[in-house]
Amino acid sequence: MDNSSNKARSCCQVGDRLTSDVVVRLRTKDGRDEWLYCHSHILTEQSKYFADRLSENWPTCQILDSRNCVDVFCLESTFDYHVNLLRLLYVIKDIPTDDLWNDVRTVLGILRVAFELECKNIISACVNYLEAVPWEEDEEEEILKVIPHMGSEVEPILARLQPVNSSLVRQIFLSALRLATSSPFSNINDIKPSAQEQLEYMLTEDDDAPLLMADAEIKLEINECVKSLLQTFNNVIDIVLDPLHSDGKARNMQVFIFCLTDLAWTCRILKRLETMKEFVSNWIDASDKIVRVVEQASVASEVIDTRIGIIEVVAKVLEAIKHGSVILPMPKRLHMVKVWLPFVRTTKSLIDSLANKGVDDLKHKIDSDIWELLESAFVSIILALPSGEQAEIITEWLQNQHVIRYPDLTEAFEVWCRRSKVAKRRLSLVGDNPGTTAASFQPSA
Repeated sequence: MDNSSNKARSCCQVGDRLTSDVVVRLRTKDGRDEWLYCHSHILTEQSKYFADRLSENWPTCQILDSRNCVDVFCLESTFDYHVNLLRLLYVIKDIPTDDLWNDVRTVLGILRVAFELECKNIISACVNYLEAVPWEEDEEEEILKVIPHMGSEVEPILARLQPVNSSLVRQIFLSALRLATSSPFSNINDIKPSAQEQLEYMLTEDDDAPLLMADAEIKLEINECVKSLLQTFNNVIDIVLDPLHSDGKARNMQVFIFCLTDLAWTCRILKRLETMKEFVSNWIDASDKIVRVVEQASVASEVIDTRIGIIEVVAKVLEAIKHGSVILPMPKRLHMVKVWLPFVRTTKSLIDSLANKGVDDLKHKIDSDIWELLESAFVSIILALPSGEQAEIITEWLQNQHVIRYPDLTEAFEVWCRRSKVAKRRLSLVGDNPGTTAASFQPSA
């Protein structure tokens, strides 16, 4: 464009009736009707739609005044965007595009109008802006409604939303996994929760399929990381219980609590993959030491935080045993009950006591569903023990009912009574079958 054209452009403005040679009439179905006095040389240069409408080839071009007035019908919701676009046509070549925009929603609205009116330069400026700036979640949803129908010109906007290939997903999953299961002695504990949360999300099937399917290779890597985490946990236990490390007791207890948080998350991952067995076995083997660690805690906050962390893991372990996800021999199941039933009972009593004294946030640290799960798991596991072991546990519970309100073993007591009452009759009937012997049905000690 020569200097005279540039000068003519700079003198033109939307609404200047003295120099205007065309009217753009914006109209809505609700009756809104606004006349905008414009200049044909700017409209035709910046918009193919207006170039076609104002050309001699347009079917109505010979009708009187048809070339001096262009009707544009729009929705009420896009009316202001049409006005803004017409103003932009006058400055798009004179002002850096970076200075034209200030928010995503406005640019998206203008882009829709520019697409309808075939304004190539405006479209390009909108695309460059939307491709470069961050979006809020609601803006992203709006973009997904609008952009996919506009063709290849706007494809760069959607680049950040395109699915990536599976190898990249695996790379980021494995990197995040190593971060999520890294040593609690490291200085990245502040970002581990985010990595753990996203790993769990990647494996979750909700409205969408999981981002990653855990094949044999992924499961192997997860199990190796869990082994390393469990080894670290066992080492921390030994350090806490070692009198030679008493000088760093407070820090060691904090690391122990960090480990418990990692283990609670690990349980959720392993539950999804149905690979809890090794974790459960390790927890059972370490149970006595874990309880001793709690006894080492001296500061009240340490005691509470440690017990709460342990409760969250115990709930996951007992749930796996209850549902048969992990099959254990009777002595190990009995050991779990004998170690963790008193611990859970004492912890519930302690938290309730502190809450009654006004420490209101404590009850919220352990969800009520966890207490219900623990109670249900204990009942199920107890009822799967030999009747003699059941009797010992229920007797201890009955003898302390004046002080023990949790867990409620009433269901276990009722089932034990019914089974015990009919046991001789039931087993005598079974004993009439060939291949059975009286020795097979001796009462439990």
